[in-house]
Amino acid sequence: MSEAKLHLTRDTLLGLLHQMTRVRRFEEKCDELYQVEKIRGFLHLAIGEEAISTAVMAALTAEDAVVATYREHGHALVRGVPMRAVMAEMYGKQEGVSRGRGGSMHLFSAAHRFYGGYAIVGGGLPLAGGLALADKMQHKSCVTACFFGEGAAAEGEFHETMNLAALWKLPILFVCENNLYAMGTRLDFSESQTDIHAKAQSYRMASESVDGMDVVAVDAAASRALAAIRAGDGPQFLECKTYRFRAHSMFDPQLYRTKAEVEEWKTRDPIPRLANWMREAGMLHDRDAEKIEAEVTAEVDDAVAFAEAGAWEPVETLTRDVTAEAAP
Repeated sequence: MSEAKLHLTRDTLLGLLHQMTRVRRFEEKCDELYQVEKIRGFLHLAIGEEAISTAVMAALTAEDAVVATYREHGHALVRGVPMRAVMAEMYGKQEGVSRGRGGSMHLFSAAHRFYGGYAIVGGGLPLAGGLALADKMQHKSCVTACFFGEGAAAEGEFHETMNLAALWKLPILFVCENNLYAMGTRLDFSESQTDIHAKAQSYRMASESVDGMDVVAVDAAASRALAAIRAGDGPQFLECKTYRFRAHSMFDPQLYRTKAEVEEWKTRDPIPRLANWMREAGMLHDRDAEKIEAEVTAEVDDAVAFAEAGAWEPVETLTRDVTAEAAP
């Protein structure tokens, strides 16, 4: 584990463990609910990748903006979006964070400066550039954190946004969640340069590669990058090397990777990895772990009950925000 843990308090580490557990249990419950058709449509789970969203969000402030991908449940939860509202959105209920209009891939909360949830690969990158440019033009001290997978590096939006962010010294933290597979395509089958952070360096942007399965290593790297951005050094790029334990989506047969490969990566699971280190260091006791599990279970159960009791949007309002309203 990272030596950075030596500089973190027990309470901070417990907080990171609690948040990763929240994200994991929420998504495991979503998997269960999908099997019984309570959740419909597309569902992309980030089980195995929790360290990245947890660590980066911990390093941001409430004024900073966040742009995520379609695998964004954890980002929204750790950002502070209420689990009730996220689960209701998964159900498609009008009490959902996007009023039931977005579902799994389009979580949105202006109150939390959480601007999606985007289904289009690389689609959030130009938006992040716009948000950062707006903040800079208004002389705000905000940073925009933009999350994307390594598959986005093959998109034109990636290179366009990298170029302008570097050229204009925009306050953006680019976070590449490199899980090695763009849907079902292995990274070295699609990219001649598989070190994604090297692509950012080609735009004269400071970049770093970090173990995305180590929550504290990500926390330390994100903190360094954010400090540089706030100091006026321009955009920073983090490539977090990680792995999703589940399929790309619920319809993915996973013919592109072996079970042995998945099991090998599970030995680096970020949750037990942190918990085991804390136990060895005398910072995690059985009662702590039991308390976290009990609190998380209660929160997930409450969110499910809230979603179950929610209402479907009335038919008469289905065109709201879709078509222009006639002038009175």
